[in-house]
Parts: sequence; C-alpha cells; structure tokens
Amino acid sequence: MRSEDVLSATATGLWRWDTASKALRVDAEAARLLGFDAVDTTLSPGATRARFHPVDWVEMNEVVSLALAERTLAEVLMRVIGDDGRVLRRIRVRARPHRHAGRVTLIGTVQELPEEPRHADDTAAPPRVTGDWRRAREAFLLDAGRALAEARSTSEVLRVAGNLSMPGFSPNGLVVFTVQGDWLKIVGFQGARPDDEEPPFEEMPLDTPYPAAEVVRTGRAVYLSSPGEFRERYPLTWPLVSRFDLQSWAYVPLITAGRTTGAWLATFDHRVAFTPDERSILATVARMLAQALSRAGTQESQRELAVGLQRAMLPPVPPETPGMTVAARYVATGGGLQIGGDWYDMIPLPSDRVAFVVGDVQGHDVRAASLMTQLRIALRAYASEGHHPDAVLSRGSRFLAGLADRRPDGEGGEDDPRFATVLYIEADPASGTLDIARAGHQEPVTRMHDGTMMTRTTAGGLPLGVSPDADYPITRIVLEPGELMMLFTDGLLETGGHDLETGWQRLREAIEEHVSEDMEDMADSLIQAVHGPSSHYRTGPLSDRREDDIVLLLLCRNGPGCGAPALYPPRQMRRAVMTIAQAEPERISLARRQLRELMHDWSDPEQVDSAELMLSEMVTNVLVHTDGDAVAVAEITAPDGDGSVGRRLRVDVADSSDELPHRRRPGELASSGRGLVLLELLAHAWGVDPRGEGKTTWFELYENPGPPGPDEPEPRGPLFPEAVPDFAA
Repeated sequence: MRSEDVLSATATGLWRWDTASKALRVDAEAARLLGFDAVDTTLSPGATRARFHPVDWVEMNEVVSLALAERTLAEVLMRVIGDDGRVLRRIRVRARPHRHAGRVTLIGTVQELPEEPRHADDTAAPPRVTGDWRRAREAFLLDAGRALAEARSTSEVLRVAGNLSMPGFSPNGLVVFTVQGDWLKIVGFQGARPDDEEPPFEEMPLDTPYPAAEVVRTGRAVYLSSPGEFRERYPLTWPLVSRFDLQSWAYVPLITAGRTTGAWLATFDHRVAFTPDERSILATVARMLAQALSRAGTQESQRELAVGLQRAMLPPVPPETPGMTVAARYVATGGGLQIGGDWYDMIPLPSDRVAFVVGDVQGHDVRAASLMTQLRIALRAYASEGHHPDAVLSRGSRFLAGLADRRPDGEGGEDDPRFATVLYIEADPASGTLDIARAGHQEPVTRMHDGTMMTRTTAGGLPLGVSPDADYPITRIVLEPGELMMLFTDGLLETGGHDLETGWQRLREAIEEHVSEDMEDMADSLIQAVHGPSSHYRTGPLSDRREDDIVLLLLCRNGPGCGAPALYPPRQMRRAVMTIAQAEPERISLARRQLRELMHDWSDPEQVDSAELMLSEMVTNVLVHTDGDAVAVAEITAPDGDGSVGRRLRVDVADSSDELPHRRRPGELASSGRGLVLLELLAHAWGVDPRGEGKTTWFELYENPGPPGPDEPEPRGPLFPEAVPDFAA
C-alpha cells in the first residue's frame, strides 16, 4: 500500500513551508483540510493566513518561533475558517525545522480532529468567531503598543511595525511618508519591495493624484481593496505600484498633536475587504505608529545634538607628544541628553611641554555642559599665556565664580551655585617631570614597573568656583620611563553603585588583569570593566546605581609596557617620593598612607605597620630638630626578579641639616628619644649617610628574610654607632 493512501485514510496531509519565501507547499489531502481543492498546490502567505482563526494563527507563530530557536517539534491545534467566517473543522498541525544550505524549512503533517460534542438540542450552525476576533484584536493591540513603545529609533519602529501580525489580515509590507514643505517624501519602508527593487519614488509634490498625498492633504484614510479599484481611482499613479503584484492597500494618516505629519501605507498580497473591525485596527496602529515615530525622531535629534556637543567640547585627536604615549576615553552618562560636566584636554605648551587637564563641573544638565565648555576654554587660554599650574587654577576659580554670579536670565547665581573639580598637570616628557595642581579632584594613580597601582599623594585646594581667592600648591613628581599615570573622574569609580573605596578596589583588580596590554587596549578594558555588561555582576554596596560621565586619561613615559619601543631596560622596582614642609606637618599622615599603598601586597602586615611607624618617627625628627623640609623616598626592589620573594624595602629621609645625630638615653618619663629603640627592634638594617649639604637617614626591611645567600650582604646597623639620630618618641 502506498504511503499516500495511508495518509489519506487517516485524514492526514503533508506540507512544507519555506521560511525565506513564506510559500506553503501542500499535498491534496492537506489542501482539502484547509478548505481548498484537493490537489497539490502552493499557497501564498495571505491565502494561508485567511484560512485560520486569528487567535490560533498568533499561537502557531509563537510555537513555530520556539521550535525554530530550539530545533524541536512544534505542535498546535487550529481552527479552519471558511469563506463565510464559520469554523469548518479542527486540525492538528505538527512540524519540525530542517536546515539545509543556509535555508530553514518546516516539514510537517496536518490531521483532522473529531468534532467537539454538542448538546442534543443544539441544531444551530457553528458560531461565527466575532467574540474571539475581538479578544485577539485586543491582545494584538496591547502587544503592538508595547513593542512600539520600546523602539528607540526610526529604523526600530519600522522593523517592529513591519513584523506585526494583525489578526487574520497582516500586511506584507509598509511604507512611511512624511511631509517636508510642499513635498511628500518616503522616510522608510519595510518588507514591501524586493531586495533588488528601488522604491517607486523618493519624493513627489503634495498635489499629485496619489493616495498618500491625498491622505496628507485631507487627513482621511484611503482603503483600496483591489488592483482594479486602485487603477480606477488613481490612473496616473497606478504604474508606480503595479509592478509590485499587490492586491490591497491601506493609506492611513499619521497624526501627532492634532496635526497630520505623514501617512502610513500597509500593503497586502491578498484581498482585504477592510471591514470596520479591520479599519479600526489599522487606525489604532497608525496612531501608535505616529507617536512612536515622533518619539524616535526626538530621541535621534537629542542623540545627534549630544554627539555634536561632545565632539565640539573634547579634543578631536590627541596631539602627538614626543617621549610620551597618551590614550583618552570619554563615556557620556546614560540619561537625558547624554551630556554633562566631565571633560579632558591636552594643551601644547612652549619648550615641548604639554598640559593635561581632567575636570568635572557639578551637575549633569545643559547648564553643567555650558559651564564646562567655558571653563575649558578659559583654562586653555590661561595655560597658553604661560602661567604655572597654580596660577592657571587660581584664575580658573575666579572665572567660574564670576560665571555663577552672572546667570543668563539676569537673576544672579545664588540659587544655582556650581563648582568644578580639576586636576592640572604640566608635563616635561623629556625628563618625566610632572608639576601637578589639584582642585578638589581625585588624585592621580601611577602604575609601577611591576604592574602595581599606587595613588600619588598630591597637595590640593578647594574646587574651582568655591572661593575666588583659593590657593593651589604645586606637587612635583617624576614619572620614570615605562611608568603609567592614570587621570580620571569619579564616574570611573562610582559607576555601578560603588563608592570611592570599593570602586578603587574594582579598578585596581581590572588594571592588574590587563597589565600586559598596550595603552589603547588597556583604556578599552578599563571602560569595559566598569561600564560594560560584566559590570552588572560586580555592583557596589550602595542601594542606588549612580550613573555618571566617565573620563579616562592614560599617560606613559615611553618605555616597556607603553605600547612604544622598549627604550629602557625593565626594572622590578616601586618608588615613591614625597616632600613634607615645615609648615605642613599634617602631610606626615599622607606619607604614611602613601607608604602603605606602596606595600599593599607585602606578605607580612606587621612589617607594614612597622614601616609606617619608623617613617613617621624619622620625618617627625626632621621637622622638630631641623629648620628645613623632609624629603622621603621609599623603594621596593626585587633582587631575584620575580617581585614576590626576597623583596627589599628601603626608606630614605633626607634633610638639609649638617648636624650628625647622637645617642640619647631617655628616662622612663621622657617624651622623646625612643626612636632609636624602634629602629633597632623593627628594621633589618638602618643608618645615617652624610652628603654634601645635609644627611640621609634610612632603614631597610626584607620580606620573608631567610639565611643570607652567598651574594647577599649581612644586615647591618648604623654607619655611626656612636652617632645615632635623636628621634621623637
């Protein structure tokens, strides 16, 4: 017995659907079950859709989509609708997707089900589907409204509208027209034309006898149910659409705020009668489409404005800086106009020097962006005049304070005070000297030769605009060849709900993971770590997710690890230098903090505490017993080269006094003189070295000390056993 006879005896038909062409190939039995002549045939999408209950059609699309995604069997029960709108029979449709040569097809069966049981006195004909139609329409409109509301651009709106499956009569294409002056223009189309075709026109005068132009002129929809009706009503423009082989057209006005702004064309490859229910659906979709297009146009204009402002406010291309490699990134906040008060700048100066500026004006609105632009121009002008960093920031503070008192509306600035934090660096790439002035901004961070990140403690003043007479002291540091300095705004730390402390810990981990990358790759990796998808899995301890602009500026003096030729041999060393003036004893605590940062991965926490204590004693001795400033230098070296075992910490504190230290014997009640005891107990080696003008007191600590090797010196005491420093207790 043939398989066709078996399938026919069990009322089962075969079908094949090509997902690319949307054509449905059915055998004779399947055609009969769908209400067609019992012959093998190919059905168009419109003819197929018209044979099914609209609710079942929507359900089948969902089941088939899931089967295509999961490559599983799809099964759904459907009702076949006759030409009079009544249910002919119930069928079971089964299918499985098959992929071949890049194309996906669905191959399956269709089988008739027994009729549902009725009461004995139920002699009426099967009911029409009016109630189900209305429920399906309501469900469709809710889904369409949600999808259109989520579209954020014109192209997304057109794609969503083109994929809407209306109950029973979904269009196969759409065209959106807009009005520009006296012309009707096509702004988008979806699905209606073949890929190798051009649109029928790009623009036409509004007085042209064309349905879309008539809709715009009158504000009334035009429905054309057949090609003959189109040809009869619009004979002059019929040739424009005749080549597309369509059967019905619906031109619906797009109305926004009571004004007709364009027209929407929905095309059909099957005949549509455009009943009141169908026209109601099309009119409702047109209203939602008009709102979505208006909203998308506004958002696109805002994004275009934001991009233009960002390009105007930031340096277009980082200038070439001989002897130094620079990488910069700017990421706007995710809300509003996506503009704010963060910025960076690179200013060429005489004698091959360059100024680097990173700043943040308070706020995330248009006023903050405006103040930022004016302040950036002012700082650039002051720097170009040749002023030193402290003078540049002092003048900038007076400038910003004056702007706050002169609001554009003339009402003064007391009700909206603004300030700005700024980090200004004047760099000499040849020597690596950096003169830093800081106005309430985050301190810079340096990556040492071994990849360790350490905050560079710098003197600072009030944010710009707070006090016109504020001072901004200069801190001078030297960037060694191969060392990298990172300047940033607080958005790099606080994005994702972090505070400054937890944000810095996250950033340090990200830097250490990408230590081997060049400058550009590292900049991208850092932004991705705090602003990309992975950041959502490392949120901070705060309940809110404070989003902020991000500015990142990486500076590296050319050497290994900078993405530049290896001009200098690599060294496993960390180094920190700090000056503590007589008038600034409070900077002792900053020196202790910087030393702890330098030893952040030291294996013995007690040695870290000891190093802090000895440094504090040595610096205090200089400030109390001499008339000069103390210069502290801390270095960590790894003689064995691996940076983890046998490291050595050496701390030198230099002063300008020629007086050599001497031994003291403090009594039980003495308030000073016990610093020597601390050095003898805590340091592995220490001493005093005279130099041309002044002296240097030093100590050394060894990580995990063991018996000295053949090439290692024995730990030694002071160079002058009888002349030890008089340390404060």
